[in-house]
Amino acid sequence: MNSSKHSELANHAWSVADLLRGDYKQSDYGKVILPFTVLRRLECVLEPTRDRVLAEHDRLKDQNVDVSRFLRRASGHSFYNVSGYTLETIANDPGQAAKHLLAYIGAFSTNAQEVMERYEFAQQVRRLDGAGLLYRVVGRFVDLDLHPEVVSNHQMGYVFEELIRRFAESSNETAGEHFTPREVIELMVNLLVAPDDDVLSVPGTSRRVLDPACGTGGMLSAAEEHITRLNPSATVTVFGQELNPESWAICRSDMMIKGQDPENIKFGNSFSDDRHRGQRFDYLLANPPFGVEWKKVKDEVEHEYATLGDSGRFGAGLPRINDGSLLFLQHMISKMKKPTADGRGGSRIAIVFNGSPLFTGAAESGESRIRRWILESDLLEGIVALPDQLFYNTGISTYFWILTNRKAAGHRGKVVLLDARDQFAKMRKSLGDKRKFITEDQIKNITRLYGEALDAARDPEHPQHAKVKVFANEDFGYRRITVERPLKLRFEVTDETLTRIRDSKAIGRALDAEALATALKPLHGQSWPTKRAAWDALRTAMAAAGVPWPAGAPFQKALREAIGVRDPEGEVQLVKGQPEPDPELRDYENVPLDEDVEEYLRREVLPHVPDAWIDHEKTKTGYEIPFTRHFYVYKPPRPLAEIDAELKALEAEIQALLGEVTK
Repeated sequence: MNSSKHSELANHAWSVADLLRGDYKQSDYGKVILPFTVLRRLECVLEPTRDRVLAEHDRLKDQNVDVSRFLRRASGHSFYNVSGYTLETIANDPGQAAKHLLAYIGAFSTNAQEVMERYEFAQQVRRLDGAGLLYRVVGRFVDLDLHPEVVSNHQMGYVFEELIRRFAESSNETAGEHFTPREVIELMVNLLVAPDDDVLSVPGTSRRVLDPACGTGGMLSAAEEHITRLNPSATVTVFGQELNPESWAICRSDMMIKGQDPENIKFGNSFSDDRHRGQRFDYLLANPPFGVEWKKVKDEVEHEYATLGDSGRFGAGLPRINDGSLLFLQHMISKMKKPTADGRGGSRIAIVFNGSPLFTGAAESGESRIRRWILESDLLEGIVALPDQLFYNTGISTYFWILTNRKAAGHRGKVVLLDARDQFAKMRKSLGDKRKFITEDQIKNITRLYGEALDAARDPEHPQHAKVKVFANEDFGYRRITVERPLKLRFEVTDETLTRIRDSKAIGRALDAEALATALKPLHGQSWPTKRAAWDALRTAMAAAGVPWPAGAPFQKALREAIGVRDPEGEVQLVKGQPEPDPELRDYENVPLDEDVEEYLRREVLPHVPDAWIDHEKTKTGYEIPFTRHFYVYKPPRPLAEIDAELKALEAEIQALLGEVTK
């Protein structure tokens, strides 16, 4: 189906907004249009076997048997309806429309009723009936032809996504929380599944696929279609979990229609209520919301982290509260199948991230520890940078992370970085923030390049050599060293130092600070190069004024802070015979894991500050993936003469235009 066709169907459904205007706020249109579209699709799918189901229901209704199994078989689907009503007959009886429609909904199988309940459909029916609009809305949907022979399941996905996008726009929500552009899904599934194409072609193949943030189910459908296209006899079972009720309802109904078990599509938060606990999957993929905080499930996540540790899902670490992206990834990793000794089994993961998980968090922060665990476990196979402006709700750059616990021999211990940021075409018309798309040829090109990444990186003659880089896992690790320099002071009595003495609480606890300041006034203007010389002069002045010298280190430390002045030529202060570090001169350096830190200090630091040293007790290990740095290409600025000539040309053009205006 071309985009104009699915837009035409979406326009038909959304035209109901003309009827709702005035009785409904614009932000509530979707609460009517989405469930009625789902209902009409269910009705169209069941229509060919409707009479058979009714006959079977009449035959079994008085028998003491579980009729649902027989009715599902009669309908040819995992759901059915035993009502004699249709939307058309309901529309033709306006006075009884609400009663008949609610009876019609109640005659669906339980799994279909649950879908409609998530929309609070009964409440919308009563509201429409009270406004005198129900039969007219029903009549509008009767005219919408959603029969499977007219609109395929794949095409229906486009219709639902277009409606959700409009609903999100009208209600000021974030469309991108609900679905992912189809060409992005296609590329993602290619990178996830393509390395297994040969294995998937084997007769009797069976695979389980999970999306823990499944939205309307687009990724699950694409994964199933990819595998069954390779092997029509393959068994693909999909699983999902979704927090948004409208998206969950669409995904569940879509899976019912496609013959998947709708019970595998769970409702709820994957972090606090894992509905697939203890299960393992062959393929896992997700596009979790970017930069969304996990404050609502903070207690549950932190409890699991504290009590289960590495036995739970989040043992590697917890990211900052304002971005749960890396929690999703840990959740998915926990559901990977264990590979066997002969290299079979295992799982593959594909997930969409923004740039933040690549580098956010300093050494030994939650994010850094998660990256370290992933890399040291050799799970990260590759990262693909995508063009910006691909998604509906954000124009920022995005990345695919591809992970597996059964890397091919050539990939073990390595990570592929692939730069596909230039693989796009401009859209003729923007959809929200989406102004670019990836063409079919570009999808094939990226998929092919990812598959031959090791060769492309090794061969400088490869036409796309510059787009691929391969690194060892440890190349992304570093030691964050603390570089210290000695505290150097001279000592003096000035108006400023006397004021600091009066204001010092530590000095005030040891003696009368005002009396001390008065005792030191005769020394005003004097300066000493060493602490010993200063202390001798201060003791003499205090004794002359009858002010005792307090015992204990706290007083001397406070006095040094009051009269000591930082001076590059001053005396080095010692603590237990060792130079005391100056906090104001402290610096930090990131040193690659494979480099000796002392050698780094000698080469990079000591030529500039010869008295520096490393405080090894403060050294931390971190991991980050500076993707853009590895693909940065220096572009020299244009020559000044060229810029000057361009400015003069523009100036002349402006003068000519002004001359025409003043004629």
